[in-house]
Amino acid sequence: MGRFDGKVAWITGGGSGIGKALALELAREGADVAVSGRRLERLAEVAEEIRGLGRRALAVPCDVTDEEAVAEAVAGLVSELGHLDVAVANAGYGVTGRFENLTAADWRRQLEVNVVGTAVTLRAALPYLRETRGRAVIVASVTGMIALPTQGPYCASKFAVRAMGLSLSAELHGTGVSCTTIHPGFVESDINKVDNRGVFHAERKDKRPKKLMWPADRAARVMARAIHKRKREFVFTLHGKVGGWLGRHAPGLVHFATTRERVKRDTARVAKA
Repeated sequence: MGRFDGKVAWITGGGSGIGKALALELAREGADVAVSGRRLERLAEVAEEIRGLGRRALAVPCDVTDEEAVAEAVAGLVSELGHLDVAVANAGYGVTGRFENLTAADWRRQLEVNVVGTAVTLRAALPYLRETRGRAVIVASVTGMIALPTQGPYCASKFAVRAMGLSLSAELHGTGVSCTTIHPGFVESDINKVDNRGVFHAERKDKRPKKLMWPADRAARVMARAIHKRKREFVFTLHGKVGGWLGRHAPGLVHFATTRERVKRDTARVAKA
């Protein structure tokens, strides 16, 4: 018996990384799973893997910035699979760069996908989750607790969705529907292969520290457990927990550490010139 036997899950950003790994983990735990995203070929591959685990699967392409498309996607999957028990708002990407180099368009794209897209996803799912006393899930980030230089738009978006999750959790209290906001640390994904315009580049290298990186399947296992337990917030990876704690309780120390590191890099660059 799996923890999600007989349940139906929907995951946006389900074609790769954490979204794909979570889709497969929920299927192993007994769920039928619909995955959404913009790259149909990726979604189709994930759906085929889910069917290989003996579960029903749907590949439902949609862009979370298109409210009508999101509503149609969730209505379609419920019509096909019968109901909805778990809705995971996972779609997102990161805009990076020094503040003075970022345009209004950069900021709008970042917030439209990560913040508005999350809100639109959960709003569309909630009527169906109320019917099943289901689970709403937001995949946020430890950067929703700790702000880093050159990560302004991404951090701002994740601070925002953390607030969204806490607010929604309070609104849903007593209804039987839960909201779990998940804050991963470094996990294997394609996020660093997407540029500031949201365009995927397969050849891009992930510059995040490999020694701290969790494999996506390991991340999916702990996420599934947190979703099942209906935790309000869940932070994982040790470095993620430490970083989140420092960001909330010792922001001055974070400022000192990040600015000191930048000064060291700038000094080394000048010395090489």
